[in-house]
Amino acid sequence: MPGTFYQIYIQIVFAVKGRNSLIQSEWEEELYKYISGIVRNKDQKLLAINGMPDHIHFLIGMKPSCCLSDLIREIKKSSNEFIKQKKFTKYQFEWQEGYGAFSYSH
Repeated sequence: MPGTFYQIYIQIVFAVKGRNSLIQSEWEEELYKYISGIVRNKDQKLLAINGMPDHIHFLIGMKPSCCLSDLIREIKKSSNEFIKQKKFTKYQFEWQEGYGAFSYSH
């Protein structure tokens, strides 16, 4: 059988620094769309995204060539800049260091 077959499903979770409840319902949808665009631009497949005021979680279909830590670093860095640029919150916004990543079967 030629080619490569893979099914890699990863749920990623990361929080606002200090677990502060800074993600507001008024702009969370725009944040999710922005993160969706980053995932697509990195050639991965976003399957679901959601969150709470103090954290987000999303499920991706990941290609074997993807470096998960690089993807998450880019998502956190870019979305942090996006939130600041859009002035979504008057408080200092930062993502907490680290993340959770959990694999799932089909």
